[in-house]
Amino acid sequence: MLAASVVAMAFGSGVSFWSFGLYVEPLESDFGWSRAQVSFGFSSALLVAGIAGPFVGWWIDRRGPRSAILLGATMTTLTCFLLATTSSLWQWYVYQAINAVFRQMMFFIPFQALISRWFDRKRGVALSVLATGFSLGGFVVVPIMSLVIEVWDWDGSFIFAGIATAVIFLPIGLLVVKNRPEDAGTWVDGIAGEADESGTSPPSKVTGIPARVALRTPIFWVLAAGLGLFFFGLFGWLVHQVPFYESEGFSRRAASFIVSGAAGAGIISRLAFGFVADKVKRFEYVAMTLGAVLAAAMTILFFNSGPVGIGVFLAFWLVGTGGGPMLEALLLTRAFGVAYFATILGAVVVVETIGQILSPTLAGYIFDRTGSYDAALLMYVGTFLASMLLFLIASRMRRPVDDLHPAI
Repeated sequence: MLAASVVAMAFGSGVSFWSFGLYVEPLESDFGWSRAQVSFGFSSALLVAGIAGPFVGWWIDRRGPRSAILLGATMTTLTCFLLATTSSLWQWYVYQAINAVFRQMMFFIPFQALISRWFDRKRGVALSVLATGFSLGGFVVVPIMSLVIEVWDWDGSFIFAGIATAVIFLPIGLLVVKNRPEDAGTWVDGIAGEADESGTSPPSKVTGIPARVALRTPIFWVLAAGLGLFFFGLFGWLVHQVPFYESEGFSRRAASFIVSGAAGAGIISRLAFGFVADKVKRFEYVAMTLGAVLAAAMTILFFNSGPVGIGVFLAFWLVGTGGGPMLEALLLTRAFGVAYFATILGAVVVVETIGQILSPTLAGYIFDRTGSYDAALLMYVGTFLASMLLFLIASRMRRPVDDLHPAI
């Protein structure tokens, strides 16, 4: 189950988040669009996906991750084919938005919910293993997508992505994914369940705060705002990292090599991070540290964007992003439990979307106006520091789940 989830996360993130930057220059060249216009395509996608987040979470909490993965994969395949037919700016915006909704249903929320259901005491380690899939997406899939775009152009790459999505996700959803551990004859954390008198394993104990209650608590909004600011910087950089390196004189192939190399190295940091996560009672302190390290990384790149500066930046970036893909799951399940995690995550995604819409568009606008990413780097320093402050505030708040059982 976990291995299949890693494969799904690798491909899902590889053809979306990691590869966004590969499309900026080709679309600029083919259609004459500005960098801000191209970037807004990714932002508009996030807007619609964010609005759909609570519904996706509600679906998963009630019907299980498996049905979401199957429906999401089918529709993502079809919308990738639709993206390949893009011929105008409005189509780029609309098709990206539709595709993003089903991508989210296909892998982002369901696999986090799935692993959170299957693991409790080992959740940090399990989520860190899942997060290596995110790194593998950058390490393995980005070079492949770069080559595909080079050989078949950007439109051919969407056909490739659609076919590959069906080939990878549908078998995983049909043959591997089980909504609950007991559906596979086991129990949480991989412990074999003891059969009761009817011959069936006891159900996994899943507790949590209902979403409607969670949304009324101050800690929800502080965590949501902190995550929103954190991913403002993270997502903005993911979209613009390839264009940034190109603006510094690197070829697209060299830029994609830097991205994939950093992603590959991130596998180690994310595995190490999982072991740390299971030993820390208040995960907000870890989130604070990540925000501080990423602020330092952007500061370094602002002052020195040469080979040495990029090397030091990447070292800080690897540490700061080590827990990025796990932040939401670990912060939210420790504050509100697992039972309604997907719905609560969907609500947080709405808040995160605000920043993720603004971030790449603002960075693109800054580059169009100034010919440089310097002001964008300073913007990211500010948002990472602000997220650190909010995580500090959250660490002083009582977690609602502590009213259900002892602190975890």
